[in-house]
Amino acid sequence: MNTSERNFVATILLCFFLGVFGAHRFYRGKNGTAILMLLTFGGFGIWFLIDFILIVCSAFKDAEGYLIKP
Repeated sequence: MNTSERNFVATILLCFFLGVFGAHRFYRGKNGTAILMLLTFGGFGIWFLIDFILIVCSAFKDAEGYLIKP
């Protein structure tokens, strides 16, 4: 299976420190949902937490559908 060209460590750090603003989604190319996260402060913290868990478990995909791998 193809993996994303984006950096795993950068994605996890962006999510941890700026996840409520959707920074990790902007980095991954998911601009539409990133703007929605920005407006709702990470889905009031819940969406941010789910994304963080998905990234740690290597189940988070970028805009092209490729998985991020460490």
